[in-house]
Amino acid sequence: MTHALLLVSFGGPEGPDDVVPFLTNVTRGRGIPTERLEEVARHYLDEFGGVSPLNGHCRELIAALEAAQDRPVYWGNRNWHPFLADTLMQMRADGVTDAYAVVTSAFPSYSGCRQYQEDIARAQVDGLPRVVKIRHYYCEDGFLDAQARNVLAQLDGLAEPRLVFTAHSIPLAMAETSGPSGGAYVESLRTAAQLVVDRLPTAYHWQLVFQSRSGSADVPWLEPDVGDHLEGLYAEGVREAVLVPIGFTSDHVEVVYDLDVQVASRARGLEGMTVRRASTVGTDPGFVQMLAALVAERETGPELDTHGCVATHDVCPSHCCPPPVRT
Repeated sequence: MTHALLLVSFGGPEGPDDVVPFLTNVTRGRGIPTERLEEVARHYLDEFGGVSPLNGHCRELIAALEAAQDRPVYWGNRNWHPFLADTLMQMRADGVTDAYAVVTSAFPSYSGCRQYQEDIARAQVDGLPRVVKIRHYYCEDGFLDAQARNVLAQLDGLAEPRLVFTAHSIPLAMAETSGPSGGAYVESLRTAAQLVVDRLPTAYHWQLVFQSRSGSADVPWLEPDVGDHLEGLYAEGVREAVLVPIGFTSDHVEVVYDLDVQVASRARGLEGMTVRRASTVGTDPGFVQMLAALVAERETGPELDTHGCVATHDVCPSHCCPPPVRT
């Protein structure tokens, strides 16, 4: 065996005893306040029994990718077992010399792209196996069509809903330096949101907002916050909204808890306000087939249609998405 597929993800705890060590790995060197760490730990323990929903999604995606193409699929994480370094060692022992990496992040930023490439490079032993990351897929039909279908499923019975596209907030400095020319994170999210709306049978007003901020209050992050935005819509007289977690590929903690629990709780305080949440793309067959097609494209070409989108490259220039400066 020489070629394989490598699913690279964030990682998550598999049980209650894993929660604090996992969060320690995630936040090491980031200056996250202790009270925020304790709050997130309670989310995992109280709502999910200490098991991250991301793990189940990764296993489902691996099974779907194995069914969609004829090479084995391995799984390595940044922050928890199976750790990427251990996976690459196993791949090498299995005789894998080359692999294509699929990352569970569709958009360009340091934490969503370059850091995964750094993780892979750091974990390689004597340069083997050689791993090539497939390019960003936020502009691919397989991603956009799946998200549009999920939005459409939530529109039934609504008269004049606002579409609220939401993504993980990141520090402004990281957003401004994302992509080869800067600003690619927000630009790509806006582009994907518009392309999803273009696929709907009716034109809808939409906005891009952010969620799940976890950094110091002294550091400016992307805004507006999704909960604040819903309250602002309510004040304007809007009574229907559909949340679209465009920035995420699976219904993991930051979708299920941050939107379905925290934001839903705030929405219940808005009398007469209907708020629904669209699913993420998950293992939608079209999405899975698109990932397989991107692997084939990277192996043999030709390049798929990207609707003229920016930052869909898979070879990053040295100045692209620089690491954040820790203060």
